Amino acid sequence: MELEDLLNYPRALPAMPRAVTDLLGEMNQEDPSPRRIGDLISRDPALTTRMLRLSNSAFFRVSRKIGSADEAVALLGLTHVRSLVMAAALGSGFKTVPGIDLKHFWRYSLRVADISRSLAGLLRQNEGNAFTAGLIHAIGILMMHIAMPEKVAPLSMQTPPLDMHRAAAEKSLFGYCYAEVGAGMIEKWQFPPEMVSALGNQIEPFEGDVYDPLAGVLHLASWRARAEELQLDSSDLASTFPDMVGLTLGLDLDSVLGKDPAEWSFNQALTAFVG
Repeated sequence: MELEDLLNYPRALPAMPRAVTDLLGEMNQEDPSPRRIGDLISRDPALTTRMLRLSNSAFFRVSRKIGSADEAVALLGLTHVRSLVMAAALGSGFKTVPGIDLKHFWRYSLRVADISRSLAGLLRQNEGNAFTAGLIHAIGILMMHIAMPEKVAPLSMQTPPLDMHRAAAEKSLFGYCYAEVGAGMIEKWQFPPEMVSALGNQIEPFEGDVYDPLAGVLHLASWRARAEELQLDSSDLASTFPDMVGLTLGLDLDSVLGKDPAEWSFNQALTAFVG
């Protein structure tokens, strides 16, 4: 299946909830109204519940429990709330995916999100964008499994979805990989251009004419989360570390490992996607 055919495959791309469409319209205004944004989110109870689960998770270390969309806007700010709503809506759009354990997939994705946000803070990048980009960086894997399960299943037997060599294996077989699929999908969902670019360039963030620091953050964060999946020892961590990406960003192995999550399970945040 060609990339464009995959992106236009009806069942592979979740429908954007009306609340998200309206939210994007309001957020794109010159002076968006926090009150209206809270009202728009509240119109979709299921989406609100998922967003609040993420808001109250350990990620954001809020001083008190957030009980409504209005409180989330007040405490986290418009940028974080937009990111959370869109990520929660996107995540909930995948109910079942052939060949994918969604709980495992979202736990891994939450790990990448947490590490991405921490690395972005270290590099003085936008932490909200890094968190959301990390959370959805591998969404293309789900789309590929939905659109062409009979072609992806044999690949997954040889190279599992979270293997470090997965992108290369997909490119060899299909001519594209999950990064390009995910970028194409979130572009259709009207995500910010910098996030679309980061997903599309995450495999080679600094190759040729490309210089995409957020993509570099995703590259390092996904490497670290996949290394944890594989339970690599210190020797293997050193040998697989993406040196050139780290060097370009000014980050060495120890600085990346120093941004490991405090805990790796993320059980509370996970309920926003599989609860």
